[in-house]
Amino acid sequence: MIETVERVRVEILVDQPLLRRVEQLAAEAGITGYTLLPLLGGHGASGPWRDDQLSGAQAKILFLTITSRTRAEQLTDALADLLDSHGLLLAISRVEVVRGAKFT
Repeated sequence: MIETVERVRVEILVDQPLLRRVEQLAAEAGITGYTLLPLLGGHGASGPWRDDQLSGAQAKILFLTITSRTRAEQLTDALADLLDSHGLLLAISRVEVVRGAKFT
């Protein structure tokens, strides 16, 4: 059986204009690896939204990283002020990964 290591998966739904700030906070927490996924649309507390590809006014990105518990905590603490003021959606879960050294 392949050995696995527990890490933390952090997903942040962020408006495109705020993405650079999230990337900066991740870097300050020591997170060097992440994936950005463009989103087409959805439905939330404010109702439905769709990506307007002409202006990008409502474009949203999913910032996804798998990291250590310590770095995940540093990032989520740094995001605290932005959660309410910018309506970020933050999901944190424990995951098992292979090659745990890649996700520090």
